[in-house]
Amino acid sequence: MVLMAKVQDEAGHGQYLYHAAESLGATREGMLDALLAGKAKYASIFNYPTLNWADVAWVGWLVDGAAIKNQTMLAHCSYGPYSRAMVRICAEETFHFKQGKEMIFNYMRHGTEKQKQMVQDGLNRWWPPTLMMFGPHDDASSNSAVLTRWGIKTKSNDTLRQEFINETVPEVLELGLTFPDPDLRHDEASGNWLIGAIDWDEFWRVVKGDGPMNASRLEARQKAHDDGRWVREALAAYGERVKS
Repeated sequence: MVLMAKVQDEAGHGQYLYHAAESLGATREGMLDALLAGKAKYASIFNYPTLNWADVAWVGWLVDGAAIKNQTMLAHCSYGPYSRAMVRICAEETFHFKQGKEMIFNYMRHGTEKQKQMVQDGLNRWWPPTLMMFGPHDDASSNSAVLTRWGIKTKSNDTLRQEFINETVPEVLELGLTFPDPDLRHDEASGNWLIGAIDWDEFWRVVKGDGPMNASRLEARQKAHDDGRWVREALAAYGERVKS
């Protein structure tokens, strides 16, 4: 039931964003066609597998936490329909974030050794792609300048990533977990937690469609689209009948 509720919630977030895009003249059909054809890009994090319950918890804490960091910034953007969508999404993502965090805390404080190992393994796999969610470094982000000029982005990729790292690292370390980054260290001068190099080759490979789950996720989306065709056709036929 928890997973179903989260899936329904995420579907609602998609509806908000589709409506915002439609306010700019895009059509729902056109956007779905671009997605199914592999032309439209979606968050790279969605192309990684969830293997167990610890992964579900980490997705809540890390992935939704990073998303909230991004979306809170976008909620202050200059375009009303997008800004209002972000406000609603942030409120709902906060539930996922708190739930995932509580799950990790309970696993580490009251779980078995096997469960604790599962949590550490999940952190090892989800930490790197979560950091990639904020996008390329500022000097390599081709769209940031335009989005900042238009008032869509109010903080840079690196600024948001650093805020997220500073907030997350101390809490995770306090649980006795270790990050998959031997270069992670606290810089006394700046007060920041500094990380090692991010594997941007992997990031771009996933964005371009060659990630662990890219093909599988699009295949599932295509199947859902095909299986739901009769519903769309029935609704269209009913609409035409009502008009006549």
